[in-house]
Amino acid sequence: MKHRKFYLYFLLFQFLFWGLLSYFPAQIERDYSSGIYPIWASFLRTLLGWIPFSVGDVGYGIVLLLLLKWCFTTFKNKSWKLAFWQIIRAFSIGYFLFYLVWGLNYSREPLQTKLALNREYTPKQLYDFTKYLLRKTNALQLQITHNPHQKVRLSFSKAEALQSPLLGYAVLPTAIVPKNDQNTSIKGSLFSTPLSYMGFGGYLNPFTLEAQVNTNGPGYVLPMTAAHEMAHQLGYASESECNFIGFLTASKHPDPVVNYSAYTLALRYCLREWSERDPKLAKLFIGKLHPGVLKNFQESETYWAQYETPIETGFKWFYDSYLKYNQQEEGLESYSKFIDLLIHYQLQQKGNF
Repeated sequence: MKHRKFYLYFLLFQFLFWGLLSYFPAQIERDYSSGIYPIWASFLRTLLGWIPFSVGDVGYGIVLLLLLKWCFTTFKNKSWKLAFWQIIRAFSIGYFLFYLVWGLNYSREPLQTKLALNREYTPKQLYDFTKYLLRKTNALQLQITHNPHQKVRLSFSKAEALQSPLLGYAVLPTAIVPKNDQNTSIKGSLFSTPLSYMGFGGYLNPFTLEAQVNTNGPGYVLPMTAAHEMAHQLGYASESECNFIGFLTASKHPDPVVNYSAYTLALRYCLREWSERDPKLAKLFIGKLHPGVLKNFQESETYWAQYETPIETGFKWFYDSYLKYNQQEEGLESYSKFIDLLIHYQLQQKGNF
């Protein structure tokens, strides 16, 4: 009994310990996110990055099979008390490993602070930035297809799309990506179809630090999705910061298809914001887009619509709650907060749009 209670006490201690550490973001940034984590992460990515399939996905598959076997045995023997302590032990160990390997990054110093960026944007700034994104998106679509009515398709394989952000990362400021931290481990997920039903384009395995991308979706979004997951791999937990870093990465790539992946994502978030603030203005913006861009947008909507089920709703509720528990108060809405970062970063670097 003492052995069993140890894991319960250890779990309660962790709730207190990890919670207290979250009040010291500067120290976590210095000692963990910019200290211990990059060394450990680089080791894991080097160890597993060369393997062509996702070791983490295989591990999750094995865990799922063992869980099903455990459930069958528990219900068969009706050993409810033993099952309770087994759950406590597994959760306690898993919780510890999660925060030790990656989870403390949720409490690191905000990127907005590190880059000395202003907070909140004005309607005028959002208007000007949306116009800028619209011009860039139309120009890229025309540059790629030479036909305003034709949608953009990948000009390279999906495997190459997953690796495409690497060139963009190489030119980012060291305040965002340390120059000695360029090795990655990004792979197509073995569970791409389940991810589609869950409503996710990818995820980072926090135990193997492999970045997984759902490769079943529209090809034109893959470079940006890969760049987003690479940002998680580098220790950025905030979804808005990963969107921001992903945009900078993909937009600085020499291939216009990769640039297009970045600008279309940012533009869609801006249009979504305008659809809530001023639906008429949102329609005016949409009306200025090339038909080929709209076909890409429709391609994405059509793809995700076929997977809209209660499963997606349930998983998104769970992930929304998970994000809020880990210091991201906006939950899933935090994805769109990267527009704030982009606007002020652009103004800081260039002074205008």
